Amino acid sequence: MGIRIILADDHAIVRHGLNKLIQQQEDMEVIAQTEDGHSTVELTRELSPDMVIMDIGMPDLNGIDATRQIIHEFPQVKVIGLSMHCGQKFVIEMLKAGASGYLLKDCALEELTTAIKAVASGKTYLSPSITDVVVENYVRNSQKKESSAFSLLSQREREVLQLMAEGKTTKQIGLHLHISPKTVEGHRLRLMEKLNMDSVAKLTKYAVQEGLTSPEP
Repeated sequence: MGIRIILADDHAIVRHGLNKLIQQQEDMEVIAQTEDGHSTVELTRELSPDMVIMDIGMPDLNGIDATRQIIHEFPQVKVIGLSMHCGQKFVIEMLKAGASGYLLKDCALEELTTAIKAVASGKTYLSPSITDVVVENYVRNSQKKESSAFSLLSQREREVLQLMAEGKTTKQIGLHLHISPKTVEGHRLRLMEKLNMDSVAKLTKYAVQEGLTSPEP
């Protein structure tokens, strides 16, 4: 039986290209495709794949938090992060979430199959161009506690912040997360206090910088 894979990316053209390449491999199979983090987690629960190719900048729930949920519930599932971002913050947080690999979207498509085979065999795979990022982070932060949205905020606070940054209203956020508007407002106030910010615009900019959501194209 081949490696069963879920493709998660909010760009249909990217999914199409990855799917076409993977389906050409005798030992790999794409069993589902999805375009947001919540759907990725749900499909993982439903289909029990061997691996998820996970875009980082997805709507509703970013790829980093989706990876964290998947690895927590299904530690046997392997995740390979896929992103246009090579910044230290994105790479390190994805690996901290439990990903076994990290690829840049501008890599050769053939590199993806190499990464899939490596990760399926129990190894970690990083695009060569970002290996230095990981080494530099280790050297710089081996004795220093890192500060980021993923260490400062709870998962619920990150979910609320991402949805706020994506333009959802208080009511829409409440419906999406199954909490009351009053609770959403409470989270918004705590976010402002924790981050020392006094506007939604500043929170939105922070969410983009921290990789919780992508800027509007």
